[in-house]
Amino acid sequence: MGIESNLTPDQLEFFNSNGYLVMESFSNEEEVKEMRDHMAELLQGFDFDGVSSVFSTKDHRQVKDDYFYKSAENISFFFEEKAFGEDGSLKQPKELSINKVGHALHELDPVFKKFSFSENIKGLFSSLNYKRPAVIQSMYIFKQPGIGGEVVPHQDNSFLHTVPTSCTGLWLALENATVQNGCLWAIPESHKKGLRRRMLRTENGSRFDNPSPIYEQNEFVPLEVKSGDLVVIHGDLVHQSFENLSCKSRHALSLHVVETDGCVWSKENWLQREKGPEPLYAS
Repeated sequence: MGIESNLTPDQLEFFNSNGYLVMESFSNEEEVKEMRDHMAELLQGFDFDGVSSVFSTKDHRQVKDDYFYKSAENISFFFEEKAFGEDGSLKQPKELSINKVGHALHELDPVFKKFSFSENIKGLFSSLNYKRPAVIQSMYIFKQPGIGGEVVPHQDNSFLHTVPTSCTGLWLALENATVQNGCLWAIPESHKKGLRRRMLRTENGSRFDNPSPIYEQNEFVPLEVKSGDLVVIHGDLVHQSFENLSCKSRHALSLHVVETDGCVWSKENWLQREKGPEPLYAS
């Protein structure tokens, strides 16, 4: 039985024109609650003794961290940059200190795998004409109240590169995302200008092949969404989010999908797997 495409012509036109698409009520309240409750259980069981890997998009310090590299095929926990005091201890409970959990929830955890391999996800990528799509990484992002870190302007194809490029990002809001608590911002149509730079893995960590481009803030538009809404993001779309200085968290689940039919995964990507990813489907 073939995969049923689920994007309308108008949705496809908007995505192709703007580089992003908001799909309202993609997941229902029950699905969202299941994922949030399950992540709370995972956090409860996380023993952070000896684990203090910090995730930051400002200096990318984690890309010299073996724990980060091994997370490609594991469920790993990364702290907020501002989670620790000067004495090295957490300034708040661990549940309010984690930046994200990644990067293999989609294949190692049954709750997140159920969503990642759902018919709705498959139908979305069928609509985008993927032949053999595979989730290459998954992240549960917390955007903690008061300390949720900034994500600087970037393009997903910079980090998850195939030849030809094929990455599409999915960003599922598990709480309402607003300007106040750090919603996504994007530059409409920026995907049409192509990929600006890449992060390359080296023997001593990773580096960018070009300096960071300068973007004018008035080019960005906020993507405020409700819990359960899905944002579809072209791999070349420039997007960002600001630090969360509010008293409300902004939980989200992020998946990145690449084409494995006719596209070659770069050996220079930070994310390298010993085993190839399981495709969502093959057509």
